[in-house]
Amino acid sequence: MHPSVHARDNADKPALIVAETGETWSYAELDRRSNRVAQLFRARGLSIGDTVAIFMDNVPEYFALTWGAQRAGLFYVCISSKLTAPEADYIIRDSDAKLVVASAALIAIAEPLATLIPDLGRLMLGGTAAGWDSLEDALATQPDTPIADQRAGIDMLYSSGTTGRPKGVRVALPEDADIAAVNVLAMLAQGLYGFGPDTMYLSPAPMYHAAPLRWCMTVHRLGGTVIMMQHFDPVAALALIEKYRVNASQWVPTHFVRMLKLPEEDRRKYDVSSMKAAIHAAAPCPIPVKEAMIEWWGPVIYEYYAGSEGNGFTSITSEQWLAHKGSVGKPAYGIAHICGEDGEELTAGSEGLIYFEGGGQFAYHNDPAKTAEACNAKGWTTLGDIGRLDADGYLYLTDRKSFMIISGGVNIYPQEIENRIITHPKVADVAVIGGPDPDMGERVIAVVQPADMADAGPELAAELTAWCRAELSGVKTPRQIDFAAELPRHATGKLYKRLLRDRYWGESGSRIV
Repeated sequence: MHPSVHARDNADKPALIVAETGETWSYAELDRRSNRVAQLFRARGLSIGDTVAIFMDNVPEYFALTWGAQRAGLFYVCISSKLTAPEADYIIRDSDAKLVVASAALIAIAEPLATLIPDLGRLMLGGTAAGWDSLEDALATQPDTPIADQRAGIDMLYSSGTTGRPKGVRVALPEDADIAAVNVLAMLAQGLYGFGPDTMYLSPAPMYHAAPLRWCMTVHRLGGTVIMMQHFDPVAALALIEKYRVNASQWVPTHFVRMLKLPEEDRRKYDVSSMKAAIHAAAPCPIPVKEAMIEWWGPVIYEYYAGSEGNGFTSITSEQWLAHKGSVGKPAYGIAHICGEDGEELTAGSEGLIYFEGGGQFAYHNDPAKTAEACNAKGWTTLGDIGRLDADGYLYLTDRKSFMIISGGVNIYPQEIENRIITHPKVADVAVIGGPDPDMGERVIAVVQPADMADAGPELAAELTAWCRAELSGVKTPRQIDFAAELPRHATGKLYKRLLRDRYWGESGSRIV
């Protein structure tokens, strides 16, 4: 259950293929490269339990770094390549990283980032910049044999925080120190989706996201082949399925939407009959979109509900979904409960906070208050999502994490955007919400109360867009800016975001998934 095992038993088998270039790494190559990385981490002073941050685009070396960290007993933090330097700096500092590895493709962000983290080790792949050393040069001096103190490490990925800033989801290092020890996701992949040595897995998403990273590494654990797209393109994805006879994949609903919107001749041009498990998650999938995908690809569409926290996991097949449309399935890991505001469990059909019992334990790094909020008196844990269980035990999601915006499968935290806009001198108040978007699921909308209503209009909207782009990544910059003479606030200052959302989503204001 580890690439090193497959490197020994099936050395020449492809572990990784880069879709755009055809570059291929065998299991032997992946093993050698990850050994050098582990050796380098030790040479740079990283010990078991330390943290390394990875700030890169989709390149094959991503897996050398993550598997090198995994076999060195480290926590590895994968940072979005879309962030600004201040945003990346926050995560690096908050995670207690001792070393940061970036790619030259992100040099525009990496150069100013170096001045923010002058006291940390910095390595760059594919070139150098001021304040950064060459990763290739550093690796060239390292042996490709295992380090003497191998020990299983684990990822530490970032989720939302109570203030709108992301928080690191930290679980303890695996109790079994064996780098090849079985983990829960590998067992689920085998049992639910039939993953194994024959798996040809297409990954169309950025590696810094939890699902692509963890599912790709799971395929490596099981001896399959990962086909990594550096950038998603709907026609290219279909062509890859045909070319490599892809039988497994992981998507977000936005990918489905873009493929379904292709001209009929493009959709029918490629043979997708090899697909056996097309898995999707991360964002609500509109019922018509999923119906169309099942009609097109057949009953091979699987959905799951889970979080980076790893406290539970539900799964549903196409056949089950057609009988329970909108559901995200039954628990495959942990026991699901729905609780009311008083903490008491609710009956079937009632909406409330979703808790899992008996799943994995976690903590939010440097935020004990948020960790405590995620756990109830019974010891069950929640991601903060609202839903219901039907009489058959199928889970349905209603609301998502207190109005967190999910656009194209990416979690966006409104408070962080609001904190930026409110500092503009012409803004008196602001609320950021998610509005319906036919392609991305949701788009970021800022409802602004100007200090002077006479300023409301296109010029101020353009000014605020530029204001946001100066500090925030593109995915967080509002796609739409509307103006209001007054925002709906209680006398205590509480903002009634639902009243704003109702104007965009309709009377109920809720997202029925």
